[in-house]
Amino acid sequence: MHADRITDSICYHAEGPHWSDTWGGLRWVDMLAGDIMQLSAEGTSVGSVGSDGASSEGSAGTDHAVARIATPSPVVACVRPASSGGAVLAIEKGFALEDADGSIEQLPPLWEENVRMNEGAIAPDGSFLCGSMHYDQAEGAAAMWRLMPDGTTTRILAGITVSNGLAFTADGARAYYVDTPTGRVDLFDWDDRAGLVQRRTFADLNEQDGHPDGLCLDAEGNVWVAMNGGSQVLGLDSDGSVTERITVGARQVTACTFGGADRSTLFITTSRENLEAGEDPQAGSLFAVQVGGGVRGSAEERLFGG
Repeated sequence: MHADRITDSICYHAEGPHWSDTWGGLRWVDMLAGDIMQLSAEGTSVGSVGSDGASSEGSAGTDHAVARIATPSPVVACVRPASSGGAVLAIEKGFALEDADGSIEQLPPLWEENVRMNEGAIAPDGSFLCGSMHYDQAEGAAAMWRLMPDGTTTRILAGITVSNGLAFTADGARAYYVDTPTGRVDLFDWDDRAGLVQRRTFADLNEQDGHPDGLCLDAEGNVWVAMNGGSQVLGLDSDGSVTERITVGARQVTACTFGGADRSTLFITTSRENLEAGEDPQAGSLFAVQVGGGVRGSAEERLFGG
């Protein structure tokens, strides 16, 4: 399969896509610009922007359908919906809350070191988990943090290097996770009190092109992994074997999520971080593909606060 390009190269470092009916479409982040991106549900048709970035006549999905929402932080790493009607955000050194009216309140920073938040997910109990990374990607210098709905925070994992994809199974019993330099997708059990426990390897992807980055699950529990540097998204079955490959027209593929009215579209973010002008010209675009075969994401959505 090959993903279609549905926007121009509008982001420097696009990450963390998530579809929510609360937002009426897709949100992702231009992480190092500190901006949230939003594509309305009417602007999500696959194949609406050609390989040269020119919009097809009369199509949806063109760049004018994308809104850019500034945050008060130089970095916004992840945005997920909240039961209040707003959202919870991971910002450079901690968390923030978006009210239903769009106003954003930054919570107190959690550290002073040269470390930033990177990727996260809503846990089965309605808390928000987000992992971090050192700006220099120093080994073991990062951690994962948990924000409870009452505003309390806890560091639940330490010794991480580049915390990336995190997704929970529909029953809330397990979580799939990527610390990128390991080259693996790992599996945790979930405990409402202890958090992520019993870590073990699910899939070793070190022999694949690229490095595992963001990930998501489909409704059947299969794992879809963005392979940064490999121009692809891999589909993994319950045994961790590669069963699908989706090629993407940019090398630095960062994350993916299912969305659309029937959750049958896989949206894929890409980055042009550290690229020279003119290098990898489609980098920073949003891509999408209809996976087919009845593959869909879950229509059930976890919200911060439960």
